[in-house]
Amino acid sequence: ARTAAHMAHCHTDSDAQHKALNDCDDAVVGGTDEGGECYQGLFGIIGEYPTIAVPQGKPADWIDSLRQWLKKNRDACCQGETLLENLHDNIQAVCAQTVYKLRCLDNPTMKSEPDGDDMGVMGSMMKW
Repeated sequence: ARTAAHMAHCHTDSDAQHKALNDCDDAVVGGTDEGGECYQGLFGIIGEYPTIAVPQGKPADWIDSLRQWLKKNRDACCQGETLLENLHDNIQAVCAQTVYKLRCLDNPTMKSEPDGDDMGVMGSMMKW
């Protein structure tokens, strides 16, 4: 995920996407490194790592797929250790936050028009 996020970060012409992917890249790498070190401190050195293909398609889609995979495999990855669960959940949160930023920020279809009451988006939200 790191390589794909970094490649997408370098190839976007959207400032919002550039920043979101950079933040994701930094947070996932840091969280994964911290989680790996904690896991090995609890259970010993990880002997083998699986080979994983670089994700293709829209970054928001594969980042959301990563979040879903993390959610599905939480118990197997964390083995009941709350410190690993916290780190694992933080990576899921970064994924969800990044998906929001990629799909909603800097996206003209998500912007609300003021409805004439000079309250803009807040006025629209209060009507929900």
